[in-house]
Amino acid sequence: MNLIRMAWRNVWRNSRRSLVTIAAMALALWTELIYGGLISGMVGDMASDITELEMGDLQITSEGWQTRPSLHETVDAAAILPKLDAGGFRSTARLQAGGLGASGQLSSGVMLLGLDPVRDAKTLTLGQSVGEGEWLDSADDHGVVVGHGLARSLALKPGSELVVLSQGADGSMANDLYHVRGVLRTVSAGTDRSAVLLPEATFRELMALPSGAHRIVVRIPETMDLATAKAEITAMAPDARVQTWKEVNPYMAQMLDAVKVQIKVVYFVMYVAVAILVLNAMLMALFERIREFGVLKALGYGPLRVFSLMMMEGVFQAGVATVAGVVLALPVMYWLQTKGLDIGALSGMSMMGMTMPTIWRGNYTPEVLSVPIVMLFAIVIVAVLYPAAKAAWIRPVEAMQHQ
Repeated sequence: MNLIRMAWRNVWRNSRRSLVTIAAMALALWTELIYGGLISGMVGDMASDITELEMGDLQITSEGWQTRPSLHETVDAAAILPKLDAGGFRSTARLQAGGLGASGQLSSGVMLLGLDPVRDAKTLTLGQSVGEGEWLDSADDHGVVVGHGLARSLALKPGSELVVLSQGADGSMANDLYHVRGVLRTVSAGTDRSAVLLPEATFRELMALPSGAHRIVVRIPETMDLATAKAEITAMAPDARVQTWKEVNPYMAQMLDAVKVQIKVVYFVMYVAVAILVLNAMLMALFERIREFGVLKALGYGPLRVFSLMMMEGVFQAGVATVAGVVLALPVMYWLQTKGLDIGALSGMSMMGMTMPTIWRGNYTPEVLSVPIVMLFAIVIVAVLYPAAKAAWIRPVEAMQHQ
């Protein structure tokens, strides 16, 4: 107990130097807490957008679909979907084909997507991303929903007419006139630029494709991990190819993993600067108190007790800095998580095929909060090791003769 009181008293013997050191640590911690939460929020939003809007947690396709997409590369959705329902998975079938869209004098390449509006809305949230007009309705067999970028390119709005031209599965010319029911908000680069969503029956009639689906998009229960889900679904569809979203889009998965590593690298770089400051402050304290340490050693304080004294001083400063940094960061973190930053100027910018949202919110989980705090204590302890060891092995006679 005496050692603890002595360490706390020593911290404030030179209050100006201690306050500068503590302020530097608190500022670094405050910065890392805010930064870590913002990056975690961005990564979380991007991962959610990938799985909830279009890609799902897993996808079922034919073996040749990923390497050579074709109208004829289908899986037996009629047989697979009931199995997925029985297994507790949410799923929806997607049909896909390329074509040409025209409105007035304007034309553009389009990606035709056929889906069941009701089933799709229960599986994914794309139906909630309609910015103008309405979502698809199976009863309106000539109503389509188009991507935000395509609507801008072809000057489309709800009620506009859209001519679609393509080639059917039987080699016939596929063309028809549709009216726009709705326009999606900014979703992803590919969907924004070229997507034309049609009811499943309308797609099959247009493309002369009576059965099968090109992709089955699956959402898994929150309590199930991807590996387990993939194994179960593979058993349900042994003749198809089952891939997690990370396998379908490995570049995005790698980028999200890389961002998490980059956060820790930024933490480390900033804390190295703090460690240098702490090391300098503790060395100065050591040189000012050499005679004092000599007296302590002469009174019977062993190397371990002197070493512990110096280490406690460093830990106490880190503790005060942690309290100050967290208290100052709490209101900012609360505001960022509930309100977020308005980055409307960046909205629509594409990053690895995903678009930036209008509001950038932070995500402050226990992991996000604990990592910078643990790293701060670790780096302070490392920085204090040398001054503490030097103090521990001071010889009493030489120390008391020190000028």
